[in-house]
Amino acid sequence: MKKTNAMRILDGLKIPYESAEYDDDGEHKLEHGAAGMTAEKLGIDPARVFKTIVMRTETKETVVFCQNALCEINLKKARNACGAKEVTPVKQEELLALTGYVRGGCSPLGMKRQFRTFIDQSALDCDRVYVSAGQRGVQLCLAPENLIKACNAVVTDLKL
Repeated sequence: MKKTNAMRILDGLKIPYESAEYDDDGEHKLEHGAAGMTAEKLGIDPARVFKTIVMRTETKETVVFCQNALCEINLKKARNACGAKEVTPVKQEELLALTGYVRGGCSPLGMKRQFRTFIDQSALDCDRVYVSAGQRGVQLCLAPENLIKACNAVVTDLKL
């Protein structure tokens, strides 16, 4: 498998990880729970699979949130975490130009720019977590502390 940008970043930081591939059927609609389907395809606990959600504040700042597949993001907690009055999801058609990633393959690592990133505290309940490797059908598996370090992320409660 060809290395993704996210993998190269982890390699550069000498952070150990594994990659896991699954058959991607192209179904990445939010209402269908793509992160939950990823967990099912990999045969792993959905609490360990973290979806990457890119949002924009009222001041047009782009911020990134990671939440496990079992939970939705509480927008009030997300606003408080990043100090914004409003946060709204980036439109699917803007995602590629903004991050370099498509929906279903958006990794918190290796976006076109380093955006402020917030990871739900439930990640610390896991010995290893899964996030997109930056390509549909490929996940990275690594220690949550290493993901936090690599993303320069803030850990906070984002659960609805």
